[in-house]
Amino acid sequence: MNLFFEESGDFKSGHVLSHSGESYQVELPSGKRSKVRVKDVLLQFESPAAAELLTEAHLAAEDLDLDFLWEVAGTEEFGFAELGGEYFGHAPTPSEAAGLLMKLHAAPIYFHKKGKGRYKAAPQASLQAAQAGIEKKRLQSLLQAQYVEELKAGQLPQAMQALVRQLLFKPDKNSLEYKALEAACNDLHTSAPRLMLACGGINSAKELHMSKFLLENFPKGTGFAPLVVPAMPELPVADVQAFSIDDVTTTEIDDAFSLQILADGLVRIGIHIAAPGLGIRPGDAIDAIARQRMSTVYMPGDKITMLPDELVQAFTLGAGQTRPALSLYATVDTADWSIISTESRAEAVPMVSNLRLNDLDSLVTEEALATGEGEYPHKAELAVLWQWAQVLEQGRMAKRESFGLRPEQNNRVDFNFYVEDDVVSVVRRKRGAPLDKIVAELMIFANSSWGKMMHEHGVPGIYRAQGGGTGNGWAAKMQVRMVTHAAPHQGLGVDQYAWSTSPLRRYTDLVNQWQLLACVQHGVTAPMVAPFKQRDASLFAIVSAFETAYAAYGDFQSNMERYWCLRWLGQENNRQVEAVVLKDEIFRLVDIPLVIRLSGTPPVARGAQVRLDLIGWDEVDLTVEARLLEVIAVPGADTLVQTEEEDEISDTEAETDVASGEQAAAESDSAQQQAAAEMASDADADKGALAE
Repeated sequence: MNLFFEESGDFKSGHVLSHSGESYQVELPSGKRSKVRVKDVLLQFESPAAAELLTEAHLAAEDLDLDFLWEVAGTEEFGFAELGGEYFGHAPTPSEAAGLLMKLHAAPIYFHKKGKGRYKAAPQASLQAAQAGIEKKRLQSLLQAQYVEELKAGQLPQAMQALVRQLLFKPDKNSLEYKALEAACNDLHTSAPRLMLACGGINSAKELHMSKFLLENFPKGTGFAPLVVPAMPELPVADVQAFSIDDVTTTEIDDAFSLQILADGLVRIGIHIAAPGLGIRPGDAIDAIARQRMSTVYMPGDKITMLPDELVQAFTLGAGQTRPALSLYATVDTADWSIISTESRAEAVPMVSNLRLNDLDSLVTEEALATGEGEYPHKAELAVLWQWAQVLEQGRMAKRESFGLRPEQNNRVDFNFYVEDDVVSVVRRKRGAPLDKIVAELMIFANSSWGKMMHEHGVPGIYRAQGGGTGNGWAAKMQVRMVTHAAPHQGLGVDQYAWSTSPLRRYTDLVNQWQLLACVQHGVTAPMVAPFKQRDASLFAIVSAFETAYAAYGDFQSNMERYWCLRWLGQENNRQVEAVVLKDEIFRLVDIPLVIRLSGTPPVARGAQVRLDLIGWDEVDLTVEARLLEVIAVPGADTLVQTEEEDEISDTEAETDVASGEQAAAESDSAQQQAAAEMASDADADKGALAE
């Protein structure tokens, strides 16, 4: 006797060897023996043979018409043998019965299984819906295959053209388009970004990096809705002739200076900060825009401003304009450069000129300032500001050393990027040049002084603090953090430091300006009228949102600077380049701020100059392949000091520090780098420096 039975969802046939109780011992056509329960048996038959039954059953199943079967089945539950009698018009043979059962089992949209060998025809509406779904999947499969072939041929399907950025950066992995892209990439052994570049979905690696950033941070675009520029407030006009010092690409001019000669060797030095806080109010439409963006985004050759252009133009300290400003005046005795008094005012400041670093760097040198040689605008004022800036720096360094930190190193190099028609120029600038130092020191003085003012008035603000933190290791304790109360910034050497000098491009500075205006305009009652009170939850929320956005913007700027460094290599066709060793296996090129990790290279002294052979680079992955050719020069003991602090810096952080100099620590928040970067941030933020 032979059996036709179901086992693990599959139909099998075999010859019975023995029968005992509720089971059979069966030999399958393959020779394998199996124990079959009585309840799993569907047919018992003498002929044909077990192997022949399966063959004949499959042939019989192929000849059956599902639609006719469904019509014959009716609406009631049935056994397969019963339906066989209806369909064939006679008691089905074993082969016919087995074939019918296979057909029923393989068509779940037509027949719903109700038990062993028992089924029920699907309702007509359910069947039609299932058939429609199957047809849809068939058509989608054909369409997907068509998309795959087009992509492999270097053509972007029309249906995918509007979805390129979504497919690359935020895909719906169940979508037809994503599955086609993934299949094409697998067939071509490439990545989705490279395939999109090959198909024209993305025009360049630059657009690829930009698109990813914009989709993540500006999903609704970078434009601004129409707005009404607030009316300029009525303010007393300051009796000064103010001037600014910025890079040639700066448009958000938010700081300026003035100098008045008083009697008895006294001078009054004015630091004037653009005051959009007098026009923008917390909670209004413009504030909502600024709070959403949190900062201007910088990149070589371009930027995305925090505020709309028309509002920036209304408050920027442009030459020939009288603009609202929050001014800090310091009366200084030039005999010893001591500060006699300070005063803050909200006023209208007449701007007479906008000086540009690019025009004056070669003229305003330490030598020229010492000898009085050369002619340039505001020569007398700059000479006084230069002397005071040096005194301010000395005071900070003394304070810094009192915190237990080593003196700053000032031989670091900055790089300016200028992009025109996709051609990049990278210009080296030694940090600490006189104009840089004047701006940096006066900005640090203003941020520290105004931070102290808020603290003394009992008004909370947003401060930058460094040192005294918790955590293991020096780096953790020296990490810069944002707090809402006055706290020392040990790296800068000040007792408190509140970003307040860039309200056109940083939301934290705008918030602090509102708080400062309350102090200036209301004095002791400032805590009652300031927009943000002590322990204000919204102030904490602003700090958190700003840190998140600022970190994302900083990462993007670093990536774009790295991209333009690679473009520069292509432009210059440089294959052998000089580099400086930052630390083990990590090198920074001398001519551009490109940091490269060369795993497996032999140990080379930190600060040594080497020559590298550039094998290739990738503008999509932003990677560089190179090898060490030779060591050109090893630094002397007095050239580079290996500090205990620098030993704790991680390789990852060193690799991301594209602006550090030969001796710089690569920890993005280390005291040494932080101090120099904080000093430079206000001076060169508009050229693309989102420095800490």
